[in-house]
Amino acid sequence: MKSFVIGFYGVQILVFLACLLLGYFIYDKRFNRNHGDSIPNGFERTNEVNIDPVTGERTRVYYNHDTGERFYKKEK
Repeated sequence: MKSFVIGFYGVQILVFLACLLLGYFIYDKRFNRNHGDSIPNGFERTNEVNIDPVTGERTRVYYNHDTGERFYKKEK
């Protein structure tokens, strides 16, 4: 009975750790990418601007119609 309880909780801990690792590597990090200052070819400026409520930083969104990619550039 004791080995069953240890095995039961051991499996739960392993599943929890696996979920943590998957969440870390799969988490959507697109918005927080550091895209840099130079806008790549094919990207067009949009009217979409995100403003961070804490720091007040403005981030302009650029869009590539061919690939569907978005590029985020911090405005000064």
